[in-house]
Amino acid sequence: MKNGKRAAVVALSAVLACASLAGCDRLTTVNTAKDYAQIIAEVDLTASEDYAAGGTFAAYRDLVETGSISKRDLIMSYLSSGYSIQQQYGWSYRDIFEMIIESLVNRQIFVQYSKTYLAQNGAGDDKYTVDGYKAAMAGDFPCEEARVAAGLAYFLTADEKSKADYDLRVSINGQIDTYEEAIIDFEEDHAHTADSDVRTLPTGAETEDAEYFDVNYRIYTGAEAPSALGTYEKPDGSTASTRKRAYEKYLASLRSNNLLEEGEDTSNFESLRYFALEQKSAYETAVINKVMDLFEDEAEKDFRESWVQEVYEETLNTQKETYNSNKSTFETDLNAMSDSKFVLAAPQSEDASGNPVNDAYGFVINILLPFSATQSAALDRVSNDLGDEKGNVFAARANLLRGIRATDQRGTWFTGHEDYSFAADENAYKGAGDRNYLFFENGLKNSSGDDARYEPLKNYYGEYTFNGAVEKDAEGEYTITPEKITIDGFLGEMKGYLEHIGLPVAVETKADPEAYYANEDYYYTADAADGSYRAGDVDYSKFIYETGKIEYFKTNQYNANDLFYAGSKENDAFSVINELSFAYNTDTAGLNSYLGYMISPYKTSFMSEFEYAAQIAVANGAGSYAVIPTDYGWHIIYCTFSFADAETPFNFVYEDRNVEGKFSNLYFEQMKSETLSDDASRRQTEAINKYADDCVKQYTDRWKDLADMDNA
Repeated sequence: MKNGKRAAVVALSAVLACASLAGCDRLTTVNTAKDYAQIIAEVDLTASEDYAAGGTFAAYRDLVETGSISKRDLIMSYLSSGYSIQQQYGWSYRDIFEMIIESLVNRQIFVQYSKTYLAQNGAGDDKYTVDGYKAAMAGDFPCEEARVAAGLAYFLTADEKSKADYDLRVSINGQIDTYEEAIIDFEEDHAHTADSDVRTLPTGAETEDAEYFDVNYRIYTGAEAPSALGTYEKPDGSTASTRKRAYEKYLASLRSNNLLEEGEDTSNFESLRYFALEQKSAYETAVINKVMDLFEDEAEKDFRESWVQEVYEETLNTQKETYNSNKSTFETDLNAMSDSKFVLAAPQSEDASGNPVNDAYGFVINILLPFSATQSAALDRVSNDLGDEKGNVFAARANLLRGIRATDQRGTWFTGHEDYSFAADENAYKGAGDRNYLFFENGLKNSSGDDARYEPLKNYYGEYTFNGAVEKDAEGEYTITPEKITIDGFLGEMKGYLEHIGLPVAVETKADPEAYYANEDYYYTADAADGSYRAGDVDYSKFIYETGKIEYFKTNQYNANDLFYAGSKENDAFSVINELSFAYNTDTAGLNSYLGYMISPYKTSFMSEFEYAAQIAVANGAGSYAVIPTDYGWHIIYCTFSFADAETPFNFVYEDRNVEGKFSNLYFEQMKSETLSDDASRRQTEAINKYADDCVKQYTDRWKDLADMDNA
């Protein structure tokens, strides 16, 4: 199998059978319920010698029941994920359906194996028996799926079962929410900002803790009292009426896909066969994850922690040798740098004294304060002169720069379907005005303690109030009026906020605004002979409006090992600039990038002015900034990381391996996670391959009509 398909099979193996209904109508209009019910594959591990008399798993034979994969499972998996994969890779229908069937078969093999493994090996203090399993499935059940789900639940602790139920209910509520939000928008004449137009959120904003669950959380159909829903939060503008209509639309989508049966009582969603089908799939996933966790726990017993130190040193030496001889490889790797792929060394050149020094590579955050459409049009109309292709465009652009007014871009964080704002307290930075709103209270204040629901929001300081007037009426509707600020106004905000957290800025160069904006020859170098200006001889240093550096990093070496360590000076500075970028930056491609744009000390594809200023910032080290214009507007360029700061910026310190956020911790956890995960995946693959040939029956003729759609 090709690598792309292999990866897709692995990805699909954990997909819920009916997770999301979207995609290709050709599949949902030509098939009857009877056609959907056809069995296209069967999995039965008892057909192997392991389960025969005297076999390794003979005592657990009665744990295994034939797993049947229906045509409905195939089609629903296609609609939930396979369709998008097919579109991405351009596969044929036959290829994509073969891949889905393989993933569903592999899943059933491992579910059956997992029950056996848990019964044979236990899980901590839990002991599982065949008799206990049978007892869990005894009695009356509304449908076969519910009976199978009860058998799977036997292998889960109360918390594991509750977590699976919670995740399933969250998923279903989310689908109904989508229908309800569309109804609310229509009835309120699109009062909410469309989701597609909401300002990008910082990575990790409003992210629930992976282990969190609420046993009282319930699916909302519009009939339930809000107090009976646990921690479920209704969409803004939701009423019992809008929810009931959204629920009916959701049920209609299930009916159109033959997922509801005639006569079922839809007033209780969790009584439906569809819910039991989804619950069975959720419990399968929980059982699989439980065994994979056990595999990793077993691998961890043999994991030698000091090995990571050896890997670091070997990698560092290899990178030094490789990158010095091949800068293109270095630049490719640096562009891809992340918490799971650190670049430890940089190519080196000689300084004036012949000593080796790192080439000044690094990363910058670019905050773009743009020209308005009118200003850009005026710039496009400027004619050229002075014998240069740019001519007096530079002078005209300088005058237009006077008129740029930046605004806080976070208004849609109030007006989208979800309101992320909360009232600022006395610790917030409010500038010179009376500004009262911050964002992401869940990630900033509701993310501590053992029972915290949300993950802490990282690399976003969280004390910069919305810069503008905010009014909320009795119906909860917002009127947002952002403050308009000049480049000096923005720099004042940046410096004020940094000083607010104890990191004042030292301004190193500052252009005289009047001379900067007024002198049309300011950007050219005069010919030494006659004082004229040579065509194309642009002095980019004269575009620099301001440079500076955080004072702390002028007197203290920037420690890249603490860049993601919450509470460090390095992380505080990074978090402030990142937050200001979300507030003002209109270069949205730069939002949520790892450390910003990678900058080379050599010729780049960036605009010349931007390249010049970014290289200055990187050469001056992390914590430095430079301000310069291009034809897009003002750029505030802040260096987040630079190889100019130290020969080896990232150093593995064994004693810091468990200090969350430090480089040593990130590196250690990545190496450990990869090792344990690889071992668990190897064992899973071995189990699947062992039974794939003898324990699987496939009925390809029953889905031939789907494969033949390639020829339709």
